[in-house]
Amino acid sequence: MIKTVTTTKYFLILIFLFQLSIYAEQPPSGRVSGLFMSFGVGPRFPVAEFSNTSNFGYGADLELSYTDNEFLPVFLYAKIGFEQFLGSQSFYKGSDYSNYHINAIPVNIGARYYFSPLLENIILLMPIAQISATYCYSHTLNEFDKNSGKNNFSEDKQEFGFSAGAGFSMFMMELVASYNYLPEKQFVSLDLKVRIPLTINF
Repeated sequence: MIKTVTTTKYFLILIFLFQLSIYAEQPPSGRVSGLFMSFGVGPRFPVAEFSNTSNFGYGADLELSYTDNEFLPVFLYAKIGFEQFLGSQSFYKGSDYSNYHINAIPVNIGARYYFSPLLENIILLMPIAQISATYCYSHTLNEFDKNSGKNNFSEDKQEFGFSAGAGFSMFMMELVASYNYLPEKQFVSLDLKVRIPLTINF
């Protein structure tokens, strides 16, 4: 109980900044809620069979998250992103491909848990863990050498999977590493996120 109250206190200080500084010693007894927006960007590293065709990608996402003091330190979030994966040089050398890349739009819905702070004095640094369900629409471009006799074509796919990750947060800024599973695409993502409050109710 004491640990939960302490964690809530720190979140209230961070979330509501100066507006709730009067609650630094004691959280409010009423309902407090917040809606936040974050923007993240970072590299993507294909693994398993996906690494046979691509060895690098990049992505960006826009996220909305919500919490209130009744279920802190859990945040519910939804995000949409854009990712691109490029064909690897080893894949080109061992095939008739001249160009191969994937554009993907993933949508995630999940929950994030903020653990007790590791640092509290100079900065507030908290470990985090998250898990989400994933829907992904992707467009794959397949282009071949002119002398291969093959016709170029593109593919549109829809897949369902999941993502699980962990990282460190100063709340307004986070660094998160995640494993992302889709039936035909598995990769590790590393994202640097910046968060701002949209609405505060207390």
